[in-house]
Amino acid sequence: MSTDTPPVEDETEQLSRAELQARVEELESRLSDVEAETGDDGQKMSIIATKGTLDMAYPPLILASTAAAFGYDVTVFHTFWGLDILHEEHSKNLKLSSVGNPNMPVPNVVAALPGMDRVTTSMMERKIDGNDTATIEELIETSLDMGVEFQACQMTIDLLDYDEDDFYDGVRTGVGAATAIQDMAEADIQLLV
Repeated sequence: MSTDTPPVEDETEQLSRAELQARVEELESRLSDVEAETGDDGQKMSIIATKGTLDMAYPPLILASTAAAFGYDVTVFHTFWGLDILHEEHSKNLKLSSVGNPNMPVPNVVAALPGMDRVTTSMMERKIDGNDTATIEELIETSLDMGVEFQACQMTIDLLDYDEDDFYDGVRTGVGAATAIQDMAEADIQLLV
């Protein structure tokens, strides 16, 4: 039995590059029409951000901006301490907790000493700067530019006595749990960070 297969002349082998490009554009147009008819604009991702420490601010922002770059419709609902990520002043001073974090380079006994959170936060900030990692502010601005919808939990705004003007421009305030749940129900991917 021979493994040689005679070459099959494919219709695309006979088409010029311009003809192939025209076909691709026609198929993309048809796909766009089908999506418009079905109301399916693409995939959706919903992220719930509940923590406001420096190390926990990065995951929802990186996931949101990356998903948006891949064409996802992304919303991030910030509640409780996660709201500090969207707070213009607080987001610039997020701390890293050294107690109870098994990956910290210091034992818990040392981490519990006064001032250690400042030390570990400074260590992390130096790593971020040295690695040329985007800041929280840069990630928020990039995400907003890419169409990510950041939602601020109204109950938490009231509970923490924040003013709606305290948040970055473009952040949607006044969002309740019912809206977040509806958003999650409609999303293809739901994450709790």
